[in-house]
Amino acid sequence: MRYLPLTEADRRSMLEAIGVPSVDELFRDVPEAARLSGPIEGLSNHMGELEVDRALSAMAGKNLPAGSVPSFLGAGAYRHHIPATVDHLVQRGEFLTAYTPYQPEVSQGTLQVLFEFQTQVSLLTGMDVANASMYDGATACAEAVMMANRVTRRKKAVLSGGLHPHYRDTTTTDARFIGFETVVMPPAPTGGEDLLAAVDGDTSCVVVQNPDVFGHVRDYTELGKACQAKGALLIVVVTEAVSLGLLTPPGAMGADIVAAEGQSLGNALNFGGPYVGLFAVKEKLVRQMPGRLCGQTVDADGRRGFVLTLSTREQHIRREKATSNICTNSGLCALAFSIHLSLLGEEGFTRLAEINHGKAVQLADKLAAVPGVEIVNGSFFNEFTVKLPKSAAEVVEALAQRGILGGVPASRLFGGGLDDLLIVATTETNTESDMDAFATALAEVL
Repeated sequence: MRYLPLTEADRRSMLEAIGVPSVDELFRDVPEAARLSGPIEGLSNHMGELEVDRALSAMAGKNLPAGSVPSFLGAGAYRHHIPATVDHLVQRGEFLTAYTPYQPEVSQGTLQVLFEFQTQVSLLTGMDVANASMYDGATACAEAVMMANRVTRRKKAVLSGGLHPHYRDTTTTDARFIGFETVVMPPAPTGGEDLLAAVDGDTSCVVVQNPDVFGHVRDYTELGKACQAKGALLIVVVTEAVSLGLLTPPGAMGADIVAAEGQSLGNALNFGGPYVGLFAVKEKLVRQMPGRLCGQTVDADGRRGFVLTLSTREQHIRREKATSNICTNSGLCALAFSIHLSLLGEEGFTRLAEINHGKAVQLADKLAAVPGVEIVNGSFFNEFTVKLPKSAAEVVEALAQRGILGGVPASRLFGGGLDDLLIVATTETNTESDMDAFATALAEVL
């Protein structure tokens, strides 16, 4: 990011223009106790460019990058191999500089990309219609709940204890300001929870995740039928898109809406973002879907073309009729997703999913052989939870000292009470020697 210095005269001029006496006045809504009044500890007020570069490089060097050591981190963000072709193609100027298609029909390349993306997401999720991407999986989840409220004209959502806490928090934050109620079930690390007991006549939807945040693979077919009987929608969240290559798609289990994260395909970890949200629905719900929908048609000469078929945003229709104010999709991330998936093809994608699951089974066997370690899951895809005889956070820190990123402590996501649980993920990037190193190091630190 460029640094644009300002003179004191520049600041005075801007403050006068907006009619406030000082910079502090701009932040008067921030409580005094939350403001930083002095210099940042460890940072000098004045340094040369070379010194700044060295200082920041030294700070960055304290991190342990996932690509530099055996990494078993997951919990919603997964390190997969991305073919070099993906990065080469997305950096073509036509794609890299394109912005949201405000004059859509003159952006045929962009529309075709979005059309192909929608088709892939529909096929993966087993749903009728998908939109042209959203910011990320968590915001897609929140939009799904708001959509369920519009469809059912009810304003209470039941969130599974197996839903990723980041998705839960994003949804409950929106609920706080938009005015709908959320019932959050307690975390269920071993599996079972009675979601239907929380469903009543005011419930618009039940939100579940597959595999859930602890790695359990679920069959929500009966839950979907029960929700339908009670007039509520079933929303299925997927945080690991590669699992869709092997598991029953949510649409086949009766999902009404699918909200997913597509980072695993074509997109790197990126320190938590930018990512790409997937959003798919049954056809009868399409007019309540947020975002954009691209369609295929023919022009007056019979040539194939693409059009922006549906866009229920306030820029395109009356504000009171808009379904959502979400305004920009993750276009380039969606393109990377589509290119990666196209390169894999149907057979390649299935094979990738099989490799991921096979690696996870292999790792589970190795960790289960470590004294004191218990695998919590009865089933899993590429992620599972282990119970340790001591604090998982302490174990993770000790593993990092030995050059192993050993997973995500459940307590980091859920707070206290699950201190001995560690969520572990594998992908095709993990070798057998990585797994052996993990098991050996784990035995040493326990």
